[in-house]
Amino acid sequence: MKHYYLVADDDQDTQFLIRKAFGNLGLSVPLQFVNDGEEVIDYLEGRGGFNDRETYPMPGLILLDLKMPRKNGLDVLEWIRESPFREIVVVMFSGSDVETDVREAYRLGVNSFIHKPTSFSDFQHVLSAVHHYWFGCNYIPRIGGDGLIGREKTPFKIIAQ
Repeated sequence: MKHYYLVADDDQDTQFLIRKAFGNLGLSVPLQFVNDGEEVIDYLEGRGGFNDRETYPMPGLILLDLKMPRKNGLDVLEWIRESPFREIVVVMFSGSDVETDVREAYRLGVNSFIHKPTSFSDFQHVLSAVHHYWFGCNYIPRIGGDGLIGREKTPFKIIAQ
């Protein structure tokens, strides 16, 4: 089964780095990007420009930034956990390492909270670990349909420091 990511981050540089890291890692995984919390909800509900599931498939995992316009990551996380999409894996991928942010994210049901690394090498390592854990080791229920996502062979690439 194909792995899809929804990346919610308003920073264009972070979006570029995620694309570059996945490319360097040899992960030809479809990445969909949205720029704010409202777009995450529209995407999941298939509203507006996101109504074509061929073009905008349901993600197996959401990389969710904490600080975004319109709705922040915590607001979106709370909405997801109260929605029909409550089982979707959400990884908070944030520049914040403030204890109250981390605690609140876990209280609201985040699956993982990861601080964005500052070096590109570390950034790649973290994204590789996220991908290989959630899609190489883990089983995830497929949202909006029957079956599971996971346990697909994924090329694990070690990057020298």
